[in-house]
Amino acid sequence: MESWLFLALVLAIAVFGKNTSLIIASIVVMVLKLLPMTTKWLPIIQNKGINWGVTVISVAILIPIATGQITFNDLWKAFRTPAGWIAIAAGIAVAILSKYGVNQLAAVPQVTVALVLGTIIGVVVFKGVAAGPVIASGMTYCIVTLLNLHF
Repeated sequence: MESWLFLALVLAIAVFGKNTSLIIASIVVMVLKLLPMTTKWLPIIQNKGINWGVTVISVAILIPIATGQITFNDLWKAFRTPAGWIAIAAGIAVAILSKYGVNQLAAVPQVTVALVLGTIIGVVVFKGVAAGPVIASGMTYCIVTLLNLHF
């Protein structure tokens, strides 16, 4: 019963914050909870969902290359500007943080609750996008490790 109340609260916050992605996600999880074999499917989605999401995002990122909107000329231009080099460095940093984030989520499930809360606040209050829990987890891992803290 507690999980239903928690999901309903997330849905209410999403509706209040007018965040379509979080509304859809909340409803999908609620519907999945109603289906038979939920105890089998939810853990699979939990374990594989981040990888599926990264794959979908990667496809979306590659579409402009496929349509010709981004060309080798654009790539060459990126190497010739400071902003391009900053973007490349940021991409590398995010990929590294995400690697640690995935490991952190698997090793310390308690951090997930705080990340979910932080993501909901970021999405609803600050009109952010819920694409950062893995990156946030990686950042958490780095800071916690740097400060020698423990959960």
